[in-house]
Amino acid sequence: MEFGLFIQGYVPQHRRENDPDAEHKAFMEELDLVIAADKAGFKYVWLPEHHFLDEYSHMSANDAIAGYLAHATERIHIGSGIFNPLPQVNHPAKVAERVAMLDHLTGGRFEFGTGRGAGSHEILGFLHKEGITDTSHTKEIWEDVIGEFAKMWTQDTYEGYEGKFWSLPPRKVLPKPWGKGHPAMWYAAGNVTSYAMAARKGLGVLGFSVGALDELAPVLEAYKRDIVNAEPVGAFVNDNLMVTTGAFVAETDQGAVDHALRSSMTYLQSNVFRYHDTFPRPEWVPPWPQTIPMPSAEELWEGVGQPGSVMGDPDRALKGAQQWADAGADQLVFGMGSSERADDLKTIELLGKHVIPKIDTDPVHRTTRLREAAA
Repeated sequence: MEFGLFIQGYVPQHRRENDPDAEHKAFMEELDLVIAADKAGFKYVWLPEHHFLDEYSHMSANDAIAGYLAHATERIHIGSGIFNPLPQVNHPAKVAERVAMLDHLTGGRFEFGTGRGAGSHEILGFLHKEGITDTSHTKEIWEDVIGEFAKMWTQDTYEGYEGKFWSLPPRKVLPKPWGKGHPAMWYAAGNVTSYAMAARKGLGVLGFSVGALDELAPVLEAYKRDIVNAEPVGAFVNDNLMVTTGAFVAETDQGAVDHALRSSMTYLQSNVFRYHDTFPRPEWVPPWPQTIPMPSAEELWEGVGQPGSVMGDPDRALKGAQQWADAGADQLVFGMGSSERADDLKTIELLGKHVIPKIDTDPVHRTTRLREAAA
């Protein structure tokens, strides 16, 4: 199992009230986390593309962030989690161009993740003029686009496309990806059906909707069952299931609990359900503007050592991460940004020293092997 982190430009109101530069600091500090993760042995960083999502994610131009990180890092793969390819948001040809350019700038370290957006507040803002009021329409739009990217990258002159939602006459789409083949392709899936759909198209899955170990089994089964018979939309099958969780690691269990208490993790979690209205909202999550209560120290202690929990000292973190690996996850990604910068840097350092080397023993990225094998 490989490891990554996820940043998103989290700028909660409580930080802005006391610091007019909070938005700027969020970007700069999260970039520092990625640079530290690169040095610590993390293999991936995922950058979302979000629009209009106040507090939750101000990362609207993740291609700019990716370009910066291409120069600031050496080994870590930089992934769009996601680039939104809906023509109403980004023209597909321009998305293909950005992916290929970032493949050059990173020296082949770019990962192309796509999806349909975070929910109605975000996506219907772009579809408003067309009278679309239901996010379910975005599935058809996405499927109208996704099969064209590999053609734009590999055909000397792209043959062109005339579809229901967008069109492009024959053109040379430039640049072409660096080296052989093209970057690995991923899809941000939210339920069992979409995991299976991604598998049939040969796409890796960005499992942002899986946050607990007991949520992995049904989506993993659906994905791995169908990936063996994939008809890939790209040049190769990216058999890869990524999941996300939190990480609070310190030298001692008490230090990790203190780290969690200093974070605003439940406020960030509340914002997930504030905007991702396509996710089913559990009964324990109150409707916005109510927020999930922050757990007490006693409640956090109850979570130390629970299956899949990466909270505690390095031994606890190793045990929790190993449980994700044993359960079948291909990549474990830790969301960062809700904690204080020093706490996140310590977590990255300890994971790099005590956890990653014991689980991820392959020096080559899984997607690099798949891309090179296909080429």
